[in-house]
Amino acid sequence: MFQEIIAFLILGLAIVFLFKKFILKNKKKDKNCGGGDCGCH
Repeated sequence: MFQEIIAFLILGLAIVFLFKKFILKNKKKDKNCGGGDCGCH
């Protein structure tokens, strides 16, 4: 029982980490592009 709880917590943390790294990062890039100083050109 205790091992299952730890496994689900680790899985949840991994999903949150991947969500922040890939999805939120792309949204920030899109907002900054077009300003001329984002360095994407």
